[in-house]
Amino acid sequence: MQKRVTKAVFPVAGLGTRFLPATKSVPKEIMTLVDRPLIQYAIDEARAAGIEEFIFVTSRGKSALEDYFDKAPQLEAELRAKGKDELLELLQSTDMESGGIAYIRQDKPLGLGHAVWCARRLIASDEPFAVILPDDVIEGETPCLAQMVEAHAETGGSMVAAMEVPRERIKSYGVLDCESDDGALVKVRGMVEKPAPEAAPSNLAVIGRYILTPQVLETLGTMKAGAGGEVQLTDAIAAEIGGADGVYGYRFRGQRFDCGSKSGFLQATVAFALSRPELRDDLMDYLRAQLALDSAAQ
Repeated sequence: MQKRVTKAVFPVAGLGTRFLPATKSVPKEIMTLVDRPLIQYAIDEARAAGIEEFIFVTSRGKSALEDYFDKAPQLEAELRAKGKDELLELLQSTDMESGGIAYIRQDKPLGLGHAVWCARRLIASDEPFAVILPDDVIEGETPCLAQMVEAHAETGGSMVAAMEVPRERIKSYGVLDCESDDGALVKVRGMVEKPAPEAAPSNLAVIGRYILTPQVLETLGTMKAGAGGEVQLTDAIAAEIGGADGVYGYRFRGQRFDCGSKSGFLQATVAFALSRPELRDDLMDYLRAQLALDSAAQ
């Protein structure tokens, strides 16, 4: 029986330069899809997977992210006084239990591997832990991390979320070399970070959800910065291949939006808005009108 995954690390120290000038004063992670910030989608997914302790790896200028999870007594009192119970319940759902959340500073921008390593003192030597990248928003009937936690209970080892991507885009991802493939679960024999399309062992790319062994943290502690001056998490996970428990890729069920890019963020905004009954009709009318104008112009 594998030990239950109850801790998750959220690397949120990035500067969000692709969204400047907005991110000059607003952390990218609290930019909103409709009316919920990116980080709330990540937290809700973690909670649905049974995560009880939330570890944020932050940097200077992220105080607004930390404030988001604090209680807002004055606002709550005003909503209660006005009888706005639904809004009050929605507001309270963003609160985090005292002691359940921790913030750690990443003092140097040395990449994802280094950010995860910064959380090492809060992870016990015998417990697996999750890593969630809020840039990747995944919509599914069963949340992605919950799917992975269920699969990990059977496999152990380290596990990464995976999906097929077009060959021409493979150079932007870590890519899996598959030893065996049963459709949902893949046994990994190799991992390559951002390969050229012609050199990629597959088109199965690693997406921003991980369940890792504590040994990965030890490996990260011995690694030096590589290409781009960054410590690569993919390389540390790859070091687990061939070990007693191994490394697995998991094809999740759901739709992934790359909200680290402007186009992906916009696509997610439209998709989540269309899923809301109170917004769908007006938005569809607007989109149809825009398509008609574009057709007429052509």
